[in-house]
Amino acid sequence: MNSSDAKRDDAESMDAMWGDPDVSVDALKEGRGKLFAEGNYGMFVHWGLYSHLGGVWQGRTYYGIGEWLMHPQMANIPIEEYRAVAKEFCPDRFDANAIAQLALDAGMKYIIITSKHHEGFAMFKSEASPFNIVDATPFGRDPMLELSRACRERGLGFGFYYSHYQDWETPGGAGTRAPSIGDADRDEAPFEDYFYSKCKPQVEEICTNYGEIDFVWFDTPGRMQRELVVELAQTVRRLQPNAMLCSRIGHGMGDYASKGDMEVPLENIEGLWETCDTNNDSWSYAWYDRNFKSPTEILQRLIATIGRGGTYLLNVGPDGRGMLPEMGAGFLERAGAWIRTYPQVIYKAGTSPWGRALPWGDCTTQGHSLFLCVYDWPRDGNLHLFGLDDTIVSAQLLHGCDKEPIPHRTAEGWTTFTVPYQPADSLISVIELKLEGDAGMASVSPELGICPNADATLPVDFATVAGATRTGDTWMEKFGEWKHVTQASEWKEGGKTMWQVNVRQPGFYKLSLVYAGTGRLVWRVETDEEACLQNQQAATEKYVAYPMGVLEFRSAGPHTITAALVEGDATSSRLQAVELHPVTLH
Repeated sequence: MNSSDAKRDDAESMDAMWGDPDVSVDALKEGRGKLFAEGNYGMFVHWGLYSHLGGVWQGRTYYGIGEWLMHPQMANIPIEEYRAVAKEFCPDRFDANAIAQLALDAGMKYIIITSKHHEGFAMFKSEASPFNIVDATPFGRDPMLELSRACRERGLGFGFYYSHYQDWETPGGAGTRAPSIGDADRDEAPFEDYFYSKCKPQVEEICTNYGEIDFVWFDTPGRMQRELVVELAQTVRRLQPNAMLCSRIGHGMGDYASKGDMEVPLENIEGLWETCDTNNDSWSYAWYDRNFKSPTEILQRLIATIGRGGTYLLNVGPDGRGMLPEMGAGFLERAGAWIRTYPQVIYKAGTSPWGRALPWGDCTTQGHSLFLCVYDWPRDGNLHLFGLDDTIVSAQLLHGCDKEPIPHRTAEGWTTFTVPYQPADSLISVIELKLEGDAGMASVSPELGICPNADATLPVDFATVAGATRTGDTWMEKFGEWKHVTQASEWKEGGKTMWQVNVRQPGFYKLSLVYAGTGRLVWRVETDEEACLQNQQAATEKYVAYPMGVLEFRSAGPHTITAALVEGDATSSRLQAVELHPVTLH
């Protein structure tokens, strides 16, 4: 995936207009994009020569995304030494049927696998370069052929990832001029040499030798010339007219947009797009990385992506012997069992009419049904939903195929459901609301609901910002492990952020501000009822939730919450969100 340098190179290509202007989104959804648009969930697989190393070079562990191990920003492995690793690479435990079956059991509808990553090693039989798994390793088999067949036998879609711009092994490929990777021949070779000797021929191979494929997923277009990107796209269109291209091919040639790595948006986005995420921290296998997403985390990120209008592509990384870590695979299977119980929440599902998550969970839609996915089950038997103006025909708590009617009442814009004290499902409970009209077009209030029995997070994304700048902030926790937030920064005198909220009932809330900065910062939070909190905390470069105090809402209904920087470095101070935690008095 992306490094910091490659990500900057990609920014313009990723944010540019994408898609074929002659093909509408609706036509794509009914044509080659049907699997993408209706399946909503796919498996990404990062597997290559780097998997054999598992994040280790010459006895030292390098923390971060393992597929970049060769690069100077990590282990800085010379090309000849990296090529020699292929002589040791023999994934004797690779089982294409097991991987395809895991995808099926996990509820995924297709697999996209790395055919060649940035280090230049092809995981398929290639006539264009001997640096491939069949010719350069003792394994001597084409695992891509085996996996494509295993997917086809199970009715799964199949596609290839291919790094078209970066190639650290072949003269002319982007990245070969980096210190310790490049040599005199590579410094002199033009990019076109690599493109016509290896890149385009290998793309022709993956588009010719594996039957009909559903995706070609290019990555990091960087500074690649437009005419070469167009030529590559035309090659795919000619050989695989039904394959979907993601926007990372560059220059607007894709069928759908690919968001930043590990980025689940907070707001609904129109059009065809995906979020690619990974089930732990590294994309490829790293021996130390056991930070696997739990089944609940997987489902929450999947539902959030679908609820915002996208498709979720979740990555796994087989090890050097071709096996998937047992813990991560088990979590995927458990999430898949939930999906089999509630398939209507995922497949063919549409966006939430609220355009964002709800205090206690999230929502997807289908037909006349709203599916309320409750992550934080209310302990007092009351689930509060704000802002739904449409008439509810029925409300039912789902228990697999069974449905339990639940009472509800509506007043002052709030609908309250009387629910059992125990959740219906140990992972995520689902309430189906039948509406008179199309659920995806339901009328809802733009105000943010504040429930008396659920924590609320008010991101800057949903605030009115004045006298400050709202921008995206992206950083790496470890090398290649991306985090994404929206922030208010560059504070001017009198600058503020303001949220419009609707409070279910009067009460007390412990309030925290999530921010980053330098030095000691003083923030002030006020409401339209003249409640005021002001406090000082020592900020750090990391976003941290700092307690401000207890805020009282003296009346139910609409209110405003305003946050402003009072003292401190206005240049470095970055506000991300307000958090509200109800105080229980009885």
